[in-house]
Formats: sequence, C-alpha cells, structure tokens
Amino acid sequence: MTRDTGHDDGDERHGTNNTDESTEGSSHSDGVVRTDGGSDIESDDRTATDGGVESVTGGSDSTELDPDAYDPIDVFPEGELDLRDGADSCYKCTSCDTSCPVAEVDDEFPGPKFQGPEQWRLKRKEDADIDESITSCSNCMRCDDACPSSVPLSQMHNEARGQFVEEQMEKLSVEYVRNRILANYRTSARLASIVPRLSTYAMNFGPARWVMDKTLGIPKEREFPEFATTTFREWWRDRGGAQVSNPDKRVAYFHGCYSNYNTPEVGKAMVRVYEHFGYEVMVPPQKCSGTPMFANGMLKDARRHAVTNVENLIEAIGEGADVIASCTSCSMSLRQEYPELFDIHGIEDVSDHTFEALEYLRIHEDLTGALEEASPGDERSYAYHAPCHARNQGLSRQAVETFRDVDGVTMEDVGDSCSGISGTYGWKSEKYEKSMEIGEEMFHHMEDAEGEVGMTECPTCAMQMEHGTGYEIEHPLQLLEDTLVA
Repeated sequence: MTRDTGHDDGDERHGTNNTDESTEGSSHSDGVVRTDGGSDIESDDRTATDGGVESVTGGSDSTELDPDAYDPIDVFPEGELDLRDGADSCYKCTSCDTSCPVAEVDDEFPGPKFQGPEQWRLKRKEDADIDESITSCSNCMRCDDACPSSVPLSQMHNEARGQFVEEQMEKLSVEYVRNRILANYRTSARLASIVPRLSTYAMNFGPARWVMDKTLGIPKEREFPEFATTTFREWWRDRGGAQVSNPDKRVAYFHGCYSNYNTPEVGKAMVRVYEHFGYEVMVPPQKCSGTPMFANGMLKDARRHAVTNVENLIEAIGEGADVIASCTSCSMSLRQEYPELFDIHGIEDVSDHTFEALEYLRIHEDLTGALEEASPGDERSYAYHAPCHARNQGLSRQAVETFRDVDGVTMEDVGDSCSGISGTYGWKSEKYEKSMEIGEEMFHHMEDAEGEVGMTECPTCAMQMEHGTGYEIEHPLQLLEDTLVA
C-alpha cells in the first residue's frame, strides 16, 4: 500500500540533465578544441546552438556523446530521504494548493506546493532555512490525493517540519512545549486515566481552561474529551482476551490512543463484530501511531513509537494476522507515513498488511449479504463525514455504501469538506478560528441533514463535529455492532 515516488536505481537517479558532460571533442579552458585525431585547433568562439545558447558540446557539428566519457553531477546531493524524483514530477499545476483547506482560509499560508517541492529544492540548492510557515500545515494530506503526478507532498512536508522543529524551533518556547504535549497525547491520556472522572472535570473546569489558553495556547473554547473509567485494554484483560480461536482467520487490532483511553466502546464494537464473523482477535502491545507527532514535527518521538509498533505487529503478522485499525489516521500512519519516513526492519510488511477495520470486512466478508435481512431495531438517521485520511486511502464512501440499503438506516454524506480540526491543528489557540472556518461547510451540511447523529471514523473529526453542531457522534463499527450482533 505504499506510494511509489518514482525512485530508480543507478545513475539515472541524479543529474541526467546536467550541462557538464565531457565529449570526444571537448573544449578546454585554454580555448583549444581537441578532435579525435589529437590535433589542436585554435578556437576563439564557441559554437552556439540554434537558440543562441552556447553549447558545451560544440553545437550541431559536435560528435555524438560518449556516455562512458563523463560522470553525472548531483545537482541535489542525496540525503537520508532522497525526494529528487518526486520533486521533479511537480509541474506546478497548483492542484494541491486549491485542495488545501488551510490555504483557503489563511492568506499568509503559501500552500502545499511551496511547502513541498519548491522548499525542498531551495533547501538543497542553497542550504536555506526551512520556512516557518511549515508549522501551519495541518497534515490533512489532501494534497497527496489531489496531485495528478503523485508528488510525495506530505512526505516532503513531514521531513521539512521535522527539520524545522529539530534545528530552528526554540526548545524552551511556549509553542514547542505546547506542541510536545499535544503530540504526546498518549502520555497525557495514560496519566489522566488513573483518575478519569477527576481528570475530565479538572481539564474542563472553566478557570483551568482559561489558564491553559493564556499560558500554553490551548484554546479555552475546546472541551476536552471524557476519559473512560475503564480503558479498552483493561476491558480486554478483564474479559480474558479473545473469545474466538481461529488460526485461519486472525487480525491484530491496532486500537490507537483514543479508542483505548476515551472511546473504548469503539474497540469493543470492533471486537464483537469481528468475532461475529469468526475472527480471532489479537491485541498486541502498542504505542501511539505517531500521527500527532508527524503533524508537530516530532519525528524522533514518532520513530521511537514506530519501532515498538512494528516489532509487535510483525510478530502478529508472522502468526497469520492482518493488522486492522478503527481510526483512519492510524491506518494511514502505518500504511503510508511509516515506510516513507522510517527505515525499520519489517516496516514494509506492516504497511502491506494494514487495513482500516470496515474496509477489511468489506474486502473479506459478504457484508452486503449479512446486512440484507438485518436491522438495528429502530429508525436511525446519520450525517456521515469522511475524514481526510479516509479519502487518502480511497475509503470516502465506504460507510455510505455499507449502510445505504440497511432497513431503518438513513445515511447522508455531508460532503467532501475538511472538518478543520486536523488532529492537533484545531487544538492550538492561534489556529482555532481558522479550524472553525474550515469546518463551517461541514457544520452547515450536518445541520441540513435529516438526522441529528453524526458518523465518522476519525476521533478528532468526531470532536470537531460535536463541537460545531452539538450532535452525538458514532463510529460505523458501533452501528455495525447494533445491526449484526446486538
């Protein structure tokens, strides 16, 4: 499932269009042209091409180039992540810029094209600093989906953001401390889950939110999600693990941080639905997928988590399991960002074996047949929003297509606009108003929909949907559980 950025092996990879080739009739600095016969011919003027540009090969009268007689020159020296081929594929059509939700509301943001190939070329040619505007990229990755040339834009953004944070951001600044807290949500959530009710109350206490806004730049308008009194992993342990043993049908569940600490009902629904179809569910040890770390340029943190995740997921794959995630940002991270950014043994295997949870069932099970005679038992209407990271995986219509013929269920797609929160982007005071402006179109579509319950696969999109409309938000797996299992 990884993307091909067009890398080729061999000398074609660098400098195939440079202008320093040597030929059989090469020009020397003393103004002498040597011919095959070895004689020297004085030449005061160098031959020009038809366009009036001097030709280093002697123009139309020169002999043919001998490929073995010269060495290519690296215009952009290869680094740890060589994106030369991807940058060369950009022909500046600006499709990425027109698809960028941040550029639409922020006139000062130069857009994905500058943040990607243009900044990449500038950095390697002139050793220039990374432009600070890279921190305004929300990492929605819509630019990847929009590009007709498959330029690895988000990969360039992630690398540039990581380099900016590592080399240029002041480590004692409020912005850095705030971003590090947001990026390492797993740490905060683990501590909060020790006393979940107290943590939920304290973090949403009005004066505390005002203080966080003024001191850390976390917007007071946001309400922190409720922490579960029993985490998913605690529930999994208490129930005794898998209730189905089936070596021929195994999946390893990557639940992510939010389904563990905040919405364990999503993880429980996933387990019950998969066991309904006869799967043996494994829940390997895991850390954060790294998605909020990528968005904040904390690549070293992300790599530490990725090493643990890859190691444990590879072990599960070796036991015959495929990896499934109930969060589309988690599946996107394992599928695309891991192999793009990290060189870890087994990382390609993890990418190739990772699926979003509903997607996997649609591929391997007859969901249509299973749902033909099924019903959740009462009339239900949903306003469905496809997350940006679902769209990037080709999953924007999966929930609508799955439930459109289910008796008693109305599923309305609220359009292709971004929710605006983009993980941690909308959790920054200076970005809050922009995130709400981005999400305005989605809010209007939700309010015009028949139902007053929202649906999405992304936990932060769910936060934004609830924040902007007041609607209750569910995950497709919860409706699938109610329809098939309950």
